[in-house]
Amino acid sequence: MTLPLSRRKALITGGTRGIGKAIALRLAADGAQVTVTGTRADGAAPEGCGYLAVDFSDLEATTAFTASVAGQGFDILVNNAGINRIAPFAEIDPADFLAIQQVNVTAPMLLMQALAPGMRERGWGRIVNMGSIWGIISKAQRGSYSASKFALAGLTAALAAEVAENGVLVNCVAPGFIDTELTRRVLGEDGIRELVAQVPARRLGTPEEVAAFVAWLAGPENTFISGQTIAIDGGFTNV
Repeated sequence: MTLPLSRRKALITGGTRGIGKAIALRLAADGAQVTVTGTRADGAAPEGCGYLAVDFSDLEATTAFTASVAGQGFDILVNNAGINRIAPFAEIDPADFLAIQQVNVTAPMLLMQALAPGMRERGWGRIVNMGSIWGIISKAQRGSYSASKFALAGLTAALAAEVAENGVLVNCVAPGFIDTELTRRVLGEDGIRELVAQVPARRLGTPEEVAAFVAWLAGPENTFISGQTIAIDGGFTNV
């Protein structure tokens, strides 16, 4: 049986843990040749995946990295790497604000600039940008992060309008509350119970559920969805 992503090459940023790792494992299971990025020079990729080190907070390093991958024939790009720093709006540090935009907006933009032309030339490509429910709605102390994720949704729509005619589909996935190690460490069990009570599905999502949706958007069955920001949040953003 031919796997849906056989002979496809995928680059997943921030693919060593959490949602990124789940996406890497799913795309690899679907037959893709997967490369993930991490910030550590001695970092380890998920099983069956390649690894490249890059610090997306460094513009010079990011520019060099995007140049290095531009000609490697990637068919799928998942912009998953991101950072978040919470602060009351009046106390947002401009340096923190710019750092978040660098990692969450500028780095994905540069990667899309680097890889989309090759996808267009080959007549097939899939780009999935990992947004957030805080790029659809927002809340207190999320000014910097929401600004970045709303911007990523805008980049998604703009690029999609230019490349869909060449067989390149670009979408943004906006996860809600997902059961990751980071979520549990930050919120604790009491915080998770409080959150779950606000989600219509009455549970957290799983990284594997997000990965399955990304794999579908990145695969051959998606032939007409492009330019969209789609929440995967158990109904949270619509209540």
